Amino acid sequence: MSVVGIDLGFLNCYIAVARSGGIETIANEYSDRCTPACISLGSRTRAIGNAAKSQIVTNVRNTVHGFKKLHGRSFDDPVVQTERIRLPYELQKMSNGSAGVKIPSFFTDAERRSVMAAAQVAGLNCLRLMNETTAVALAYGIYKQDLPPLDEKPRNVIFIDMGHSAYQISVCAFNKGKLKVLATTFDPYLGGRNFDEVLVDYFCDEFKTKYKINVKENSRALLRLYQECEKLKKLMSANASDLPLNIECFMNDLDVSSKMNRAQFEQLCASLLARVDPPLKAVMEQANLQCEDISSIEIVGGATRIPAVKEQITKFFLKDISTTLNADEAVARGCALQCAILSPAFKVREFSIIDLVPYSVTLRWKTSFEDGTGECEVFCKNHPAPFSKVITFHKKEPFELEAFYTNLHEVPYPDPRIGSFTIQNVFPQSDGDSSKVKVKVRINIHGIFSVASASVIEKQNIEGDHSDVPMETETSFKNENKDDVDKMQVDQEEEGHQKCHAEHTPEEEIDHTGTKTKSVPSDKQERLNQTIKKGRVKSIDLPIQSSLCRQLGQDLLNIYIKNEGKMIMQDKLEKERNDAKNAVEEYVYDFRDKLGTVYEKFIAQEDLRKLSAILEGTENWLYEEGEDQAKQIYVDKLQELKKYGQPIQMRYMEHEERPKALNDLGKKIQLVMKVIEAYRNKDERYDHLDPAEMEKVEKYISEAMSWLNSKMNAQNKLSLTQDPVVKVSEIVAKSKELDHFCNPIIYKPKPKVEVAEDKAKANSEHNGPVDGQSGTETKPDTTKGSTQHTKSSGEMEVD
Repeated sequence: MSVVGIDLGFLNCYIAVARSGGIETIANEYSDRCTPACISLGSRTRAIGNAAKSQIVTNVRNTVHGFKKLHGRSFDDPVVQTERIRLPYELQKMSNGSAGVKIPSFFTDAERRSVMAAAQVAGLNCLRLMNETTAVALAYGIYKQDLPPLDEKPRNVIFIDMGHSAYQISVCAFNKGKLKVLATTFDPYLGGRNFDEVLVDYFCDEFKTKYKINVKENSRALLRLYQECEKLKKLMSANASDLPLNIECFMNDLDVSSKMNRAQFEQLCASLLARVDPPLKAVMEQANLQCEDISSIEIVGGATRIPAVKEQITKFFLKDISTTLNADEAVARGCALQCAILSPAFKVREFSIIDLVPYSVTLRWKTSFEDGTGECEVFCKNHPAPFSKVITFHKKEPFELEAFYTNLHEVPYPDPRIGSFTIQNVFPQSDGDSSKVKVKVRINIHGIFSVASASVIEKQNIEGDHSDVPMETETSFKNENKDDVDKMQVDQEEEGHQKCHAEHTPEEEIDHTGTKTKSVPSDKQERLNQTIKKGRVKSIDLPIQSSLCRQLGQDLLNIYIKNEGKMIMQDKLEKERNDAKNAVEEYVYDFRDKLGTVYEKFIAQEDLRKLSAILEGTENWLYEEGEDQAKQIYVDKLQELKKYGQPIQMRYMEHEERPKALNDLGKKIQLVMKVIEAYRNKDERYDHLDPAEMEKVEKYISEAMSWLNSKMNAQNKLSLTQDPVVKVSEIVAKSKELDHFCNPIIYKPKPKVEVAEDKAKANSEHNGPVDGQSGTETKPDTTKGSTQHTKSSGEMEVD
C-alpha cells in the first residue's frame, strides 16, 4: 500500500509516492519526473501530459492548459475573463470544474471545494488539501535532526515559492517534532509566466517593426513564441551574454531571429521585480519578526531561479539564501509526507503541523429587529487551523447564517460569499421564551469552512420539589466527525489528528452579539451549570440546509464521475484499437523486409510475387479505407496475413534450429552405444547391469538410429521451399524419450559391498593396528574401553 502527494502546478505536475523505503518522485511513461498539466482532446481519445503538450501548437483549439486559475470561479469572474484572453481555446459558460493535493495558500473556500470535487471525479481519496508553502516546510523540517527542543526558542525559517503563476511566502517556527506557520502572504498574479510575457511583448513589437507581422493575431505563432521565450529565459539564468532567438517558418513562411541578454531582460522586468519586496515586508510584519530573527531563507519554484529575483530576496534579508530543497519536487514530497502521517499504514516520526487560515471569515444573520442584521467575525486572518467555534443564538424561529470573507483585498475576488446555512426546526420554548441555539462552525483540515452542527437547548419543567436532584445535561455536539455540509470529503476534527496537532486548541464560544465568552471545557461548564440552574435541559440536534457558493451539486458531480469513467473506458478501447492497427502495420513492414533477406530462400518465386502483392495491398488499405476501422477488423486482417506468412516463417525457423536438435540427438545415441560396447567387453563398470534390460536398450538404440537416418535422408531430398519431413519439436521429443528410457538402465549405480568392510573395521578395533597402522591412530578411548570391559564381564554383548 502506498500514498501519493500531488503537486498540481499551473504549468507542470509532480507526483511523490510514500513507500516503506521513503519518499520517491515517480516518473511518467516518458521517464520524466515532470508531467505537463495539459490535456488534448481528440475525436476518439484524449492525451494527457507530455503527449498533450506536443499538440499545443498542432491542436490549438482542443488542447487545454493553464486551467488552475479557473478553479471555483464563475464565468463572469474578472480573473476568468483575464485568463480567457491568454488562452488559445474557448471557454463556455455552463448553466450552473488516497492522495494529498497541494493548493496555493490563497485559495478560497470555493476554489478548495472545486479541487476536492476534481479529486473525487478522478477517483482519488484526498486525505488533505495542503497549502504549498506548508508542504515545503514539512519536507524541510521533518528530516532535521538539530531542531531546538519544545521548551526552547524556535528556529524561524522563511519559505519563498515563486512558481509559474503565483508568488507565496510563509514564516514557519520549528521545534523538535513541531511546525507552526506564523504568517503567510502572497501575490497570486506574479510568477514565471509574467516574465515570459515581458519577453513575448518585446519580440512581438520587434517583429512587427522588423518583419511587418502581427504575431498576436496568429494563435499558433504566439504559442511558439511563448515556448521559445520560456527557453530563452531559462538560458539567461545561466548566461549573461547575448543569446539568440531563432524560429524557422514562424509566420507567413518567414524565419525570424533576434537576441537578448540578461541585463536587458532585467530592465524590461523592472516593474515585476519591484513586486518582490512588498509580500516579504508584509509577512515579516504579520509574524512580528525582524530579519535577524530568521535562521534560514529557503527558496523553491521555477521562477526563483531567475538571478534578479534571488538578488532582490538577498538584498531584503541581507543574508544568503539557501537552496537545500529540490525547487521542483519539494511540494510533492511534502504532500506525500503529510499523507504518510495521516495514513495508518505508515509509521512516521511524530511531527505536528499547525497551519493558518489565509482570510477572515464572518457570519451575518437577521436580528429580531426589523431589517436589522447581526454580524461577527468567527475566524480571523492567520488564525490556526483546523479550528472550531461555538456561537450561541436566542431564536424563536428558523434562521439563516451567511458566511463570507472580509479581507479579500489581496486577491481581487468579486464575490466574497462562502455560502448560506439555514438552521431549521427552531421553535419558541414552552413558556414562550426564545430557544437557546448553539451553532458549531469549523475550518476543517482542508481549510474549508462549514457549519458543522447545531442544537437547541430545550428546558424541561420538573414537578414537585427536586432540589436534591442534579440537573441532567447532554452533550451538545455528539458527533464530532459529522459534517452535513461537506458531502464530498471526509471531514476530520483536529482532535482526531494528534499527529498533525500536538497541541489541542479549545473551542471558543461566542454569544449572538458577537462577544467572545471565556472558553471553558465542556465538563467544567456542565458542573458550573448544575450549581447555578435548577431544572432539566435537553439538547436536540437541528437539521442544517446549506447553499454553498459555486458548489457542484451531487447530481452534477455524479454525472462528471460517470463521464470520467466512460472516457477512461473509451481511452482503453481506443488504445487497444490503435495497438491492433499498429500490429498489422508492423507485420507488413517487418515481413516484407525479411522476404528480401532471410526468407528469400524459403518461398517460391510465384508465391513471393503473390505475397508481396498482398502486403502492398494491405499497406494501401491501412492508409485509405482501413485508416479508421474497428479493432476486430485489424485483428482479422493480421490473422489473414499470418496464414500466408507463418508457413514461410516456420520453414525458416525449422531450417535454423534443426541442425542443433539433430546433433544433440546423435550425440546421445553415440553415448549410449559406447556404454553398450563397454558392457559387451565385460567392463567392470557395467558388469552389474541386467542383461535383459541392456538387450532392450540395444534394441531401442537400433530403432532410434534407423528413425534418425530415415528422417535425415528424406529431409535432404527436399528443397528449402518445401515443408520439412520432421520438425524440431519431434526431434527434441525423441531425444527426451531416449533419456527417459535409457538413462535409468545404463546409469544404474553399482550395489555397495559393506560386509567385508565392517569385518575389517571390527578386527582393527579388537586386535590393534592393521597393515602397519600406528597404534596411536587406532587406540580406543580408555574410558570407553574400561566401560566396555566392565559391561562384558557381567552381561552378554549382542552384536
